[in-house]
Amino acid sequence: MAASWSVYPVGCPGYSALATTKACQRALGSVKTSVGLKFKSHSLKSSSCWVKKPGYRFQPVVSLASVEENGESKDATGIDGSSVETEKVKELPPKEPERDFAGTQCIPVYVMMPLGIINEKCELVDPETLKKHLRTLKSANVDGVMVDCWWGIVEGENPQKYNWSGYRELFNILREAKLKLQVVMSFHECGGNVGDDVNITLPIWILEIGKDNPDIFFTDREARRNKECLTWGVDKERVLRGRTGLEVYFDFMRSFRMEFDDYFEDGLISEIEIGLGPCGELRYPSYPEKHGWKYPGIGEFQCYDKYLQKSRKKAAEARGHSLWARGPDNAGHYNSKPQDTGFFRDGGDYDSYYGRFFLRWYSQVLLDHGDRVLSLANLAFEGTRIAAKVSGIHWWYKTASHAAELAAGFYNPSNRDGYAAIAQMLKKQDTAFNFTCAELRTSDHEEGFPEAMADPEGLVWQVLNAAWDAGIPVASENALPCFDRDGYNKILENAKPRTDPDGRHLVAFTYLRLSPTLMEEANFNEFERFVKRMHGEAVLDLEA
Repeated sequence: MAASWSVYPVGCPGYSALATTKACQRALGSVKTSVGLKFKSHSLKSSSCWVKKPGYRFQPVVSLASVEENGESKDATGIDGSSVETEKVKELPPKEPERDFAGTQCIPVYVMMPLGIINEKCELVDPETLKKHLRTLKSANVDGVMVDCWWGIVEGENPQKYNWSGYRELFNILREAKLKLQVVMSFHECGGNVGDDVNITLPIWILEIGKDNPDIFFTDREARRNKECLTWGVDKERVLRGRTGLEVYFDFMRSFRMEFDDYFEDGLISEIEIGLGPCGELRYPSYPEKHGWKYPGIGEFQCYDKYLQKSRKKAAEARGHSLWARGPDNAGHYNSKPQDTGFFRDGGDYDSYYGRFFLRWYSQVLLDHGDRVLSLANLAFEGTRIAAKVSGIHWWYKTASHAAELAAGFYNPSNRDGYAAIAQMLKKQDTAFNFTCAELRTSDHEEGFPEAMADPEGLVWQVLNAAWDAGIPVASENALPCFDRDGYNKILENAKPRTDPDGRHLVAFTYLRLSPTLMEEANFNEFERFVKRMHGEAVLDLEA
């Protein structure tokens, strides 16, 4: 007896290269339950047919190599009639029943707007479709939306010449829709990273300065420049047409505050998130795809522009070791593994006297940049909550050095809590802590990329507790598009931890992102169900 079934696994909750084997196993498990069969083995062939199905990201047609029905073993053939290889799989443990969040704390849910909603001329793109989508979001009781205000668009042509026209039209539509607004001060380029579907450069006049002085950009050991954002080395350097980096950021923020004073006064704008690095995150651009990085590479240190080299030299001389002004010469390359480098391997130089000096300096530059910019943000947006986003770098988390985190500026090896210092800096500036990767499951990464030693769940737990212990508000967002119930359940567990004795929880969650896929009926129904549970409302279809 041959058997073949159509299975609809959820999209991968990791990077694009991560396999979906766990998701497929979960899907097969649900088929087993519904039809009363026990699967002995299955094969996910590379030639399997993947087609689009409304409500799901992929629909693979999976051939079951062998099934056991009424105690008899039955062989199966492929969908094209050919024999199929078999592979033993373990019986999956039963799924835990869904937790009932009825009556729990209401956590506001925001939805990120598409990256290209404002074009390079600062014009609103397709307002009629936007209005339709906003009505749909409002029908699900979404609290508000998040919008990027791009430096490269608003101040794109000339310094201190700001064009906010498209944003005013957008904000008027949001006001009519009665949706709150989180605004991101986006001082970075868009394009070239995971999830980027448009290209928005830094302002043209900044790129022109960079032609004569490329050291205004982050630089790796091989002198490759990264134009995603300005190096933090120019925060206090008057190299931007007579202004410092800090002055440029402050002028932009002050212009926004003055332009949209009425939206602040009527409470439409609930939060301003301050971009502090690549992708708007407080981190170094240590893993740029444009320089060949691929998951799960450790990345590279980004501290070789002349301004950061000058800072490192000054720190080394103050320590009495001028030779320490050099950067590590044994830290590998973008796609190295920790164990293959002298710096990050177990017992490596990261924990030597020099290594500790370098990493303290490197991470302190990150903290100082955040502290300075957020201080100015508080001046510009007095009376409005501000927030900063920190990226979830979960790969190599199970190793001693935490190499990928170190390269990104998070001094968080296994013998040190690198996120406590970030939380304390944010507390000093009365800033909310926004953390990513709330939907990721460690088991999926163990299955798809076991060599990455990833632990997103362990990372999220460490970061949330560091922020809560500091007594600051904590918000979160998903790292990649999420449409499946398992992903939503993971977000809910992080948002409202079952075992926290103090009842701590997120203050808000922002969903990435409004898209045609989210608007598909099955996907949106699942999202609406998620919003209800985040709001503490009852749902009637909890899985037992």
